[in-house]
Amino acid sequence: MAKMTLEELRKLRGEKREELRKRDVEGKTIQVIVGMGTCGIAAGAKDTYEALLKVVDEKKLSDQVVLRQTGCMGLCYVEPTVEIAMQGMPTVIYGKVNAAVAREIVEKHLIGKTLLDDHIYDKPAADIIKK
Repeated sequence: MAKMTLEELRKLRGEKREELRKRDVEGKTIQVIVGMGTCGIAAGAKDTYEALLKVVDEKKLSDQVVLRQTGCMGLCYVEPTVEIAMQGMPTVIYGKVNAAVAREIVEKHLIGKTLLDDHIYDKPAADIIKK
């Protein structure tokens, strides 16, 4: 086993601290939840998760967005599914989310605060949303 230099250890420590900071939920106002049940994984949810993580990092949103995984959301026919919960907008579940749709979700929903109607498969009924 090769030994690490002090500089390599410091770099590794910095990388791990950054990973932990991204997972911290305190102060974050946007939740992005990827359905990672067996149906979701079989449909490509791991690639979707990685794409979301990449775009969130690219757009420097890590301080606002917490990216989570959950089990099956019950919408197996439109996997991979992604739920978005953020202040000022209804919680929605997007379906058939590939890497291109993941980028669109970050750019249009998280940043532009616009719903992607073509990919919404579940959202609260208008009569139960409190204003």
